Amino acid sequence: MKWELLTSPRLGAIDRRTPVVLNIGAIEQHGGHLPLVTDALIGRHFTDRIDAELGESVLILPQIAVCCSRHHMQFPGTLTVRHETFLAYLTDMLEAVVAHGFTNIVLFNSHGGNLAIAQVVLEAFGNDHPEIEIFLLTWWKIAAEELAAIQESGFGGVGHACEFETSLLQLIAPELIDGAAAVDQLPIHAHDWAAADMLQGARAAHHRTMHQLTAGTGTSGCPSLASPEKGKRISDAVTATAVKMLQDIARAAS
Repeated sequence: MKWELLTSPRLGAIDRRTPVVLNIGAIEQHGGHLPLVTDALIGRHFTDRIDAELGESVLILPQIAVCCSRHHMQFPGTLTVRHETFLAYLTDMLEAVVAHGFTNIVLFNSHGGNLAIAQVVLEAFGNDHPEIEIFLLTWWKIAAEELAAIQESGFGGVGHACEFETSLLQLIAPELIDGAAAVDQLPIHAHDWAAADMLQGARAAHHRTMHQLTAGTGTSGCPSLASPEKGKRISDAVTATAVKMLQDIARAAS
């Protein structure tokens, strides 16, 4: 169920233990070949599939599309808000959900730049509201094992505008892709121990802008290995995992 498509009385009749899902995405550069809406489009794709799978067993909030993308601002078109702004806006939105009596909140993240501040929201909001359960699901993390079996590139091949994201866009909105502009670019790290990609974390953190990380290309990974068939496998793996997690959350609340 989509929150904004319901009437007020219809929403008022919903079981307050129903998981309420909020996608947080991004509007930012994705190399020369993918559209600015990539992260938001991927997030909507997954929440639409979750909605189709679970129907009245889940409630989908309106997406927050513009989030934390300051590290992409050297590239034209990127939109961003400060971490403080995002924290305040997201917290206010969740306060409204809790004020209506809902007790299971799920943040569904589709942008790497949201990870740190979303964790802050999870901990701060959870501590302020011990009466509710709050969860953070990031699409490439929840199905990491299944995605590792799909990945054909080596370490660094999945990062940004990469094998995975390009495959998903080839599935979701191929008309928005400029395939001739795609380039493979592995991430550039100053220290091996700070190297990471979507599926493998670093031993330590080192701040790098996306311009530094990608030699100015905006791409971190191997879009040349993308395909719509691979996009379907990624979509199915992530959707299946997300649905199972949401069913677990609902069962625990019953």
